Amino acid sequence: MPKEKPYDISRSVGVVQPRQVTLDVSPDGFRLESGETLPEVTVAYETYGTLSPAKDNAVYLCHALSGDAHAAGFHTEAEMNAAKPKPGWWDLMIGPGKPLDTNRFFVICSNFLGGCKGTTGPSSIDPRTGKPYGSRFPRITVGDMVDVQHRLLTALGVPRLLAVMGGSMGGMQVLEWSIRYPDFVDRCICIASAAKLTSQALAFNVVGRRTIMDDPDWHGGDYYATGRVPAHGLAHARMIAHITYLSPSILEEKFGRDKKADSTPARFVSSFQVESYLAYQGEQFVKRFDANSYLHIAEALDSYDLEEKYGNLVEAFQRVKARYLIVALNTDWLYTPEQSLEMAQALLHAGREVSYCLLQAEQGHDAFLLDLPELSNLIGSYLRTPPAHRPGTPAPPPPEGDEYPLIRKLVAPGARILDLGCGDGELLAALTAGSGVPGLGIDIDIHHAVATVGRGLPVFIQDIDAGLAMLPDHSYDVAILSRTLQVVRKPDAVLQEMMRVARLGVVTFPNFANWKHRLRLGFAGRMPKSDGLPFEWYNTPNIHLATLTDFLALCRQERIRCTRLHCVPNGWLSKVFLALGFRNLGADEIVVMLERE
Repeated sequence: MPKEKPYDISRSVGVVQPRQVTLDVSPDGFRLESGETLPEVTVAYETYGTLSPAKDNAVYLCHALSGDAHAAGFHTEAEMNAAKPKPGWWDLMIGPGKPLDTNRFFVICSNFLGGCKGTTGPSSIDPRTGKPYGSRFPRITVGDMVDVQHRLLTALGVPRLLAVMGGSMGGMQVLEWSIRYPDFVDRCICIASAAKLTSQALAFNVVGRRTIMDDPDWHGGDYYATGRVPAHGLAHARMIAHITYLSPSILEEKFGRDKKADSTPARFVSSFQVESYLAYQGEQFVKRFDANSYLHIAEALDSYDLEEKYGNLVEAFQRVKARYLIVALNTDWLYTPEQSLEMAQALLHAGREVSYCLLQAEQGHDAFLLDLPELSNLIGSYLRTPPAHRPGTPAPPPPEGDEYPLIRKLVAPGARILDLGCGDGELLAALTAGSGVPGLGIDIDIHHAVATVGRGLPVFIQDIDAGLAMLPDHSYDVAILSRTLQVVRKPDAVLQEMMRVARLGVVTFPNFANWKHRLRLGFAGRMPKSDGLPFEWYNTPNIHLATLTDFLALCRQERIRCTRLHCVPNGWLSKVFLALGFRNLGADEIVVMLERE
């Protein structure tokens, strides 16, 4: 395991003040989706940073099932100055110079409805009886939680959110925000989440809730006056849930089959270290959480299902106006990467602007709470950078290379552009800057994706050899495959897919038949190397080295028509060959426009 870094107080928000507000509700109370009402709703919240005079820098942070409003900083000087400070649950992300930079953004986080950290929940006093709600607390939904959050922001004088973000169950709240209040949110960041739980995740929750309700101290939810809490059941529910937050590999790395050396367990109680770890997690959870809150929140989590409510995800996302960043974790088996990809694909099919990034994180579901540089860079770039296509955005410096002016001539202003193998987004940014029309980059490399998001562009992490099934037919005007054809495994399939999703295609590739390459191979017996092919044979990413003649033959075979062709020379002799009509000898780089026959 990596060594724990010392706490950097210079980047902390410092001591923060927990706050509470009682919301204005109608005389009939706050109406829930179930039709029931709460006579009053109090919300606990914290803020970090300052709301700008224009009130345009607010970011709302949604927490997960067992989280609360204390996302960053400390509640006392003593906590901050402790030998091992324990700040809020996402302190890594919030503070001066951090992704949620409090010098730029006004960050709000509240304990959601049904919680037990200051917001109205089952342990709160029912003003109608003067006693805790207990079993009388009504059924709540994720939608109810978001409605309360919206009312909180209205009470705080926040007219609109620059972004709403959250992970796990917090991501479900993000989805609900974008659908319920589409005109209130500019950007959405949904991390390690889903539009509904899988049956496996439901099963874990079912067992967890049953352990609480089977605890004799639960008393049907009315245990507050007994002097006892269902600690046994709640601890075991937490132990069960905690297993799902970690990956198998991290459990193996942490514990393996290591045993406790200082005790002899009772019969059927294991001596393995992993049991001690889970027991500790359960014990600590009982100290800070209420069993009834756990039951109500888990029920809201289980019942969340956008497909059931709207028929399908595409229909649900037709209501969305915000830009989206969806982040998945490769070892997350609670909210799987496939579920995140499904949401991103549905947003694309709904015609919405979305980025999808799959991060490598060995820790499992809970990794989004840890120090993941790629996640920090993604979020920071996404929040800082305005959309590249926004009218008035100045064009960046054009990419280097002789082929860019030719591509620029082939792509009409305002075209919807798909850049396959977009790299760091340099070409796509130059082509879409200020156009008013968002493009989309696709790349397999997370570092390229981070760089592309940093240019204000949407990007999809996807292996284009696996196809472009997430994109509808004819959804783009132009698909660009620049210096990428030679690195894909299935050039014929990639060409077919790009011509399916776009009306026109632009392809650039190095020409293996250039006279310099022929001389090097023919006389020196060495594999070609040049500006277009700048690698040695043993470290090249190029899989297929094609000539102009090869490419034209492939296009004929695939019934793709080359409508414009440009040959880029690499010296005076190449220009001579081109002038004489020997294109295959003279061309160092090929730029071609394609149409479907």
